[in-house]
Amino acid sequence: MGAAMRRIHVGNALSAFGLGFTVPYLYVYVAQVRGLGSMTAGLVLAVFAVAALIVLPFAGRAIVRRGPLPVLLIALVTAALGALSLGLSASAATVLLSAAALGAGQAVMQPALATMIVDCSTTETRSRAFAMQFFLQNLGLGVGGLIGGHLVDTTSASSFTLLFAIEAAMFLVLVAVMATVRAPRAPHVEAVPGRAAGGSWKQLLGNRAMVQLCVLGFVLFFACYGQFESGLSAYGVEAAGITTSALGTALAANTLMIVIAQFAVLKFVERRKRSRVIAAVGLIWAVAWAVAGYAGLGHGSQTMATAAFISTYALFGLGEAMLSPTLAPLVADLAPTGLAGQYNSAFALVKQLALAIGPAVGGPLGASLHAPYIVAFLLFSLGITVLAVRLGRQLTDVQNQPSLTRSRVVTQGRATADAVAAAEA
Repeated sequence: MGAAMRRIHVGNALSAFGLGFTVPYLYVYVAQVRGLGSMTAGLVLAVFAVAALIVLPFAGRAIVRRGPLPVLLIALVTAALGALSLGLSASAATVLLSAAALGAGQAVMQPALATMIVDCSTTETRSRAFAMQFFLQNLGLGVGGLIGGHLVDTTSASSFTLLFAIEAAMFLVLVAVMATVRAPRAPHVEAVPGRAAGGSWKQLLGNRAMVQLCVLGFVLFFACYGQFESGLSAYGVEAAGITTSALGTALAANTLMIVIAQFAVLKFVERRKRSRVIAAVGLIWAVAWAVAGYAGLGHGSQTMATAAFISTYALFGLGEAMLSPTLAPLVADLAPTGLAGQYNSAFALVKQLALAIGPAVGGPLGASLHAPYIVAFLLFSLGITVLAVRLGRQLTDVQNQPSLTRSRVVTQGRATADAVAAAEA
């Protein structure tokens, strides 16, 4: 890693650390500590999603025109102001406005940081760079949540003010760190369809591979991330009789699996076609949903049900570790030169849409219709495999398997050396 990439990874860790302080306790803070009720707390969570959906279409163009760094700095300052204001807010109006600022800032950070990683990496190193980003994000969220849980006191609003102040401080520290980054422009994969076209949304929608990747991404985030804290947890409590402590253990198992498996699976992923890796993730998640079905619909003991439910989250973590060095680099390699920011923003928009719809659909379904819930999301997981195979047909060989670039360079180098040796002989 160069100096710029190290700073970017430090930035990812700091932002995740700050978010970990507040995200798990946001509902309790608004509904109970500030006494604004569950309705306002639900609206705050909805505002996060709505703010992201509003700003992301404009973020892509801004990143393309101005570069990712200025956009990132503005997003960080906006998020810092939103976090600090949220910690001081006592009325529903100010809480909602603060949440909108924090949500908008957080949403724009994702494609801006992803574009900076693209600019500071090559096709060969991109998968490893995004794997490191995902690893540090999960580590930061876990450590932040752990420390925040020891600092928070539901009887004291000032303890929550401290948490939000720490989050704001992390964003401002990140401003200072990222302001020193000097990111070069990295080359993109050759022979990308639509390279000569203008940088408009029409061009992006004309890229069949990118459109298929966005559809696949929506299903991925809807069937996994959109269920973690809504449908799957509701199903676990209602159908499997999972306690809140066991649910926390399951979430910890998910994070632990990512931390342990991330770099163990990286070499495996780098040597395989990306479409086949994503297809394998669909099969792994189908097994995870089947195990969840046993936890809630089987007739085993409560201990077996709890173990199965925890295993479900661990299997999801394994799939996530395989996706992190696959999805984001593929988005970058599909983007024409200079348009990585717009493509990253489009994919982030798809992700936010899935995360907004997923809980709304999965929550009620998981809480009441247990068997249909498991069957539906098991089929969604198998659909991931089908969509991944279809996507592979739209990708060039290098887009689908970047390691071919290295092997071709080695082969050409050997061929040249052999030719020189023959000529000298």
